[in-house]
Amino acid sequence: MALYTLADLHLAADVAKPMDIFGGRWQGHTEKIIKNWRALVAPEDTIVLGGDISWGINLAEAKGDFALIDSLPGKKIILKGNHDLWWETASKMHRFLDENGFTTIDFLHNNCFFYEKTALCGTRGWPFEEDFADPHNEKIFKRELLRLEASLKLGAAADPEEILCFLHYPPLYASYRCGEIIELLHKYGVKRCIYGHLHGKSLSHAVTGEQEGIEWKLVSGDFVDFIPIFLKKIRKKAMEILKIIW
Repeated sequence: MALYTLADLHLAADVAKPMDIFGGRWQGHTEKIIKNWRALVAPEDTIVLGGDISWGINLAEAKGDFALIDSLPGKKIILKGNHDLWWETASKMHRFLDENGFTTIDFLHNNCFFYEKTALCGTRGWPFEEDFADPHNEKIFKRELLRLEASLKLGAAADPEEILCFLHYPPLYASYRCGEIIELLHKYGVKRCIYGHLHGKSLSHAVTGEQEGIEWKLVSGDFVDFIPIFLKKIRKKAMEILKIIW
C-alpha cells in the first residue's frame, strides 16, 4: 500500500470552466488525471488532494467532480484551496458525502489523519499575494495558523515516525517567506511539506528541494503533468486510516 498526493485538479464536470483554453499540459487534463490515477493508485492506497479540486461554487455544482473522484481507486483526503468555493463546514460536507454515497473521500480540516505511523497534517495556508492592509486578512491568517498548529499538535501527540504537512499555498515562494508557518513546521519537526497553487509562469519561482531544513515538494497538477506523486510505501498488509479531530 502506498501514499500519493496531487493538487489543483480544477475539475469542472457541471460548470463551464474548461481548462483546455490554457493549452500546454492543461489540454485534456481531466482525461490525464483519470488515466494516470488508474495506472498508479490501487484501491488500498491513499491520496491526499491539495486543494483547488472543483470549479463548482457550491456542493451541488461540485457533485459531478466528487463523483469522479470517488469512482477512482484509493482513499482520498481533501484539503481546501483558494478556488474551492464549494467548501462548507465539516458537518455539511460530510452530510453531502453521506447523501451521495461518496464513501472514499474525507477532509483535512481542523484534524489530522494517520497512515500507519505517519501523521498527515495541514490546512490551506496563506496566499503570498495578500498583505495585511485589510484587517480581515490578518484575521483569516491567524485562523489558518491556529488550524495548522491544531493539526500538527494532534499529529505530534501520537509520537509518529514522520509528520507530513500538506498546504495549498507555498510558505516559500521567490522572495516571499511566511515565517509564522515555517516556525510551526520547525516546532513540530516537519521535514517534508507538500504544496500546490502555482501554475504557468509562477512555476519558475517555485521553491523545491531542501531549504531551511525542510524538503519542499510542489505537486500542482500542471507542474507534475497530472501524475499522482508517490510519497511513501506502507509496510503493513492491512491498516486503518485513523482520523483525529480537533
